[in-house]
Amino acid sequence: MKKNIAVIGLGYVGLPLAYEFSKYYNVVGYDINNDLIKKLNKNFDQKNFYNSKELRNCEAKFTNDPSKLKDNEVFIVTVPTPVKKNKKPDLTPLKNSTKLISKYIKKNNLIVYESTMYPGLTEEILIPLIEKSTRLKINKDFLVGYSPERVSPGENKKNLTNIKKIVSGSNTNAKNQVLKLYKKIVKAGIFSAKSIKIAEAAKILENMQRDVNISLINEASIILNKLKINTFDVLDAAKTKWNFIDLKPGLVGGHCISVDPYYMKFKSEQIGYKPKVISSGRNVNELMAKNLCQRVMREIIKDKKKMNKFRIGLMGLTFKENCNDIRNSQAFKIIDFFKKKKMMIKVMDPYLKKSNIIDRRIKKILVDKFSGKLDCLIITVSHSQFLNL
Repeated sequence: MKKNIAVIGLGYVGLPLAYEFSKYYNVVGYDINNDLIKKLNKNFDQKNFYNSKELRNCEAKFTNDPSKLKDNEVFIVTVPTPVKKNKKPDLTPLKNSTKLISKYIKKNNLIVYESTMYPGLTEEILIPLIEKSTRLKINKDFLVGYSPERVSPGENKKNLTNIKKIVSGSNTNAKNQVLKLYKKIVKAGIFSAKSIKIAEAAKILENMQRDVNISLINEASIILNKLKINTFDVLDAAKTKWNFIDLKPGLVGGHCISVDPYYMKFKSEQIGYKPKVISSGRNVNELMAKNLCQRVMREIIKDKKKMNKFRIGLMGLTFKENCNDIRNSQAFKIIDFFKKKKMMIKVMDPYLKKSNIIDRRIKKILVDKFSGKLDCLIITVSHSQFLNL
């Protein structure tokens, strides 16, 4: 008899899970976004993971009806873990989804979290929340696993099935069940972490490392620019050494690198240690958009043209190349900066459609191509279409 699985959250993480698991199990994909569900049921994936033919052949049932979550043995939670304006973790989606599935959790069920967590979050907050809501006991009545997502939007060769998966569990039985589950769909192999906390920390460390390394290159580019030295010429020379990490300066956005370090920072401060390197790296990367704008402003002032007559073209609104994900994109900071200066700005991005943009201000300035003369052109992301121009 096929196992019944419910996937909670159908974004970049949840949809591929629902798609792949539906090849072997009965799957319900749940999301609170009614528009998303309507489109998926019409075989349209707005994130461009799957084409209409693939979705037609997908056996998962997509719904925003919570009652469809009953009679499942496994619940996989893949909701976002953003930060608030003060850069503290926003656990609202996690807590709400946990409360939701708690209404349908029964004895011997398995709950797997894929959302990014700081070390201890699953065991200190989410498991007690389930116990309180269901009056069931962990490892006696239900099991919990943690398997951090490693999705990389825009990189087709790095998808769910061909990226090594980390698994962990609330006890050995839980971990073995999670391992057996993911072994069905992940071809790249499974790494079994010794505890949930280790798996949680590993996910954050992956992105903290990238954030700090990029911040070093970004800071170097600021210094080199002031010295009137081309950063890319320096990188070409430096990367001839075998152990040099080849990273480029740029805007760091998205839902992982620009968010995960804040989760570790929050937990670190909770236990009385103020992290220095993590904080410094975040500060440098958060200020890169402003630094870029200031460099442009220095050139604009030389031009002596009236600010409100200046026309700027921005190429790229997504947070990284070759994807349509705009979450935490640093390009929005650039737009806000020049709008405050009363400059005319237009944006083009081949991966975005006006119909998918909610923000009316962005809709007004989003174009398919630039018309007329521009005074300044800023390329924020290296979409392949831009590189081919």
